[in-house]
Amino acid sequence: MSKGRTLHSTHWGAFRGRFENGQLIMAPHTRDPDPSPLLENLKALRHRARVTRPMARKGWLQNGPGPDRRRGSDEFVPLSWDQALDLVAREVGRVAHEHGPQAVYGGSYGWASAGRFHHALSQVHRFLNVAIGGYVRSVNNYSAGAAQVVIPHVLGNFEQCTRKNVTWEQVAEHSEVVLAFGGLALKNSQVGQGGVSQHIERGCIRRAAERGCAFVGIGPQRSDMPEEARARWIAVRPGTDTALMLGMAHTLVAAGLHDQAFVNRHCTGWPEFQAYLLGLEDGIAKSAVWAADICDVPATTITELARSVMGKRCLVTVAHALQRAENGEQPVWMGAVLAALLGQYGLPGGGYNYALGTLAHYGRRTNKVSVGALPQGRNGVSAYIPVARIADMLLNPGQPFPYNGQTLAYPHIRLAYWAGGNPFHHHQDLARLTRAFATLDTFVVHESAWTATARHADLILPCTMSVEREDIGASGTDPLVVAMHRLAEPHGLARDDHDIFADLADRLGQRQPFTEGRSVRDWLAALYAPVIAGLDALGLPAPTFDEFWEQGELTLPQHADEGGVFSAFRRDPDRFPLATPSGKIHLASAAIASFGYASCPGIPAWIPPTEGPSAEYPLWLVANQPATRLHSQLDFGPYSQDAKRHGLEVCTISPAAAQARGIAEGDVVRLFNERGSCLASAQISPDIRADTLRLPTGAWYAPSIDGRGLPMCIHGNPNILTRDFGTSPLAQACTGQLSRVELERYDHPVPPHRAFDPPGP
Repeated sequence: MSKGRTLHSTHWGAFRGRFENGQLIMAPHTRDPDPSPLLENLKALRHRARVTRPMARKGWLQNGPGPDRRRGSDEFVPLSWDQALDLVAREVGRVAHEHGPQAVYGGSYGWASAGRFHHALSQVHRFLNVAIGGYVRSVNNYSAGAAQVVIPHVLGNFEQCTRKNVTWEQVAEHSEVVLAFGGLALKNSQVGQGGVSQHIERGCIRRAAERGCAFVGIGPQRSDMPEEARARWIAVRPGTDTALMLGMAHTLVAAGLHDQAFVNRHCTGWPEFQAYLLGLEDGIAKSAVWAADICDVPATTITELARSVMGKRCLVTVAHALQRAENGEQPVWMGAVLAALLGQYGLPGGGYNYALGTLAHYGRRTNKVSVGALPQGRNGVSAYIPVARIADMLLNPGQPFPYNGQTLAYPHIRLAYWAGGNPFHHHQDLARLTRAFATLDTFVVHESAWTATARHADLILPCTMSVEREDIGASGTDPLVVAMHRLAEPHGLARDDHDIFADLADRLGQRQPFTEGRSVRDWLAALYAPVIAGLDALGLPAPTFDEFWEQGELTLPQHADEGGVFSAFRRDPDRFPLATPSGKIHLASAAIASFGYASCPGIPAWIPPTEGPSAEYPLWLVANQPATRLHSQLDFGPYSQDAKRHGLEVCTISPAAAQARGIAEGDVVRLFNERGSCLASAQISPDIRADTLRLPTGAWYAPSIDGRGLPMCIHGNPNILTRDFGTSPLAQACTGQLSRVELERYDHPVPPHRAFDPPGP
């Protein structure tokens, strides 16, 4: 290892480091052309926010399992590991015996560790499957929940539309126009599950722009496009992208400029979509003039934009942000339809690549060889929920709900088990989420730090951070496989999740089935075994596990950049059909139409939201992903902390909005609506619409009460304001991106928050 530093991997990059004199010394991997500054947050490895020993909530210890509104505000009692493990095993066993495994929710939604073995979600699910026979699971995710449901209906396999599609190399070399609905923010493409060794996005965008590619950023804020793109900004009203796309489509179709031959050969549903677009049934043509009033973009701009892409290699992208809003299925679908009308699918650098730029693994070549995954066992429970409906489930046991053409029922959950992830970051309407967790008998949490989730737990088991354990970092679209050597000893009494679950399984009589008699190093060798087999099959040198572990890294071969599934589909749609009901691109969907959802009809349509700005709350709040951390991870880290002001998250507002409210740069402001309020520090910028505010997610929840008696976060978590409401009955995904709010200067002393302090007096 160079200069005495050991290789490790994170979701935002590989690095070499060592832990010396209580500090983590690190340097990014030399192969990375644009290393992520998020690595700096790891230097807070020994922060006071770390959980150092097992704990139990005092009320749970005194009164036993049962619903309790004191969760989140109660005191904690330290335990020994034997005491804690006995209590957890006894309670898991009790609930499974009295109510069955269908009364246990295996939460653990989140990014956990870049390592493939110590992936917390896999570990907790394996434990619950082996120890009690299963658990209630969740499907989809908060980031792309609407897209994950609608894309299979209209385009086919979700992974093929994201990870096996147009690459950044193609953009750099071939794209002539990139229509980026929601932008291509580099803060998002810094991260990728399993790790990323080379951040290539900035360089590819720069090369494309220098070649003459025209980037168009369409969204309420200019900063969603990198400076290297030299992008044109179209400041569309939040949540109206579908209408803008329809206006562009109408411009093309009315003038006969669309690619009818491609539509006829590669698409289905044209008559139904055409009738809606031209207003043949409802009498409303979805023209540029019609769209202009909805989008607050001049009709001439919409018309000119549509005509400007004709005859050029055009790529349409739609960011996750657009579908994290009410009716979020619609912009995803309409983006696919707009690209179909342009006829560019399957051409290098053209067509439609959903969410390009959203993750570091989108827009990459795929590996020819894969690292193995931890087997999770068989889940004997069939019940599940869309992940964003957790509060609905806990508050409404037994109640029916629609999802993707089905009618399901919420199970009655008595125990939630969380390891990895932080629902008090991901979820909306945190006051409602707090009420939901109060309904549980018991809430068990593995955590490395005192997040709001840990503070709402009944039993807290301290777990290690990735730099305190051994693992393998790998993903399917990054060629570097990393031997993640331990850099530091576990903090306090923290233990690996796997060791915790092994001891719990032992108490439940299932240690051997859970561990299979393997040590951690044995498991890592087993996960590495498919690499040896895959390289052997290709006739390539295959280092043994011991050789790989000593070397610290291995570069895997990758497939050629051939354009993915749409390239073959373009050449011969009969021989290479898409994984849709017809094998073609669906401009209309008979299946979705048959579900009868008014808010998600059988065509991509403009459906006004049921909640938007009002006289009382006239501003849109964009609660987007932060630039200084991955979601809420390591919010106490130095890179995240340096970006705050007065210890608060920063809210970006326009000069017009600031002037109208007497707000100056750096003022403490209060954002509020009918659900609650939060404090932030004002940053004034001309690069955001006058009716829009931006407050990133991820500031650790620090609850208080405002003057109206409503919950207030005094640290700047916008999810105290966001609405816990499904996108539509189709996907039931989260709508956390957009909310209505008002803003005012906060002329009172800012109360100090204790979000990073261990609970106590």
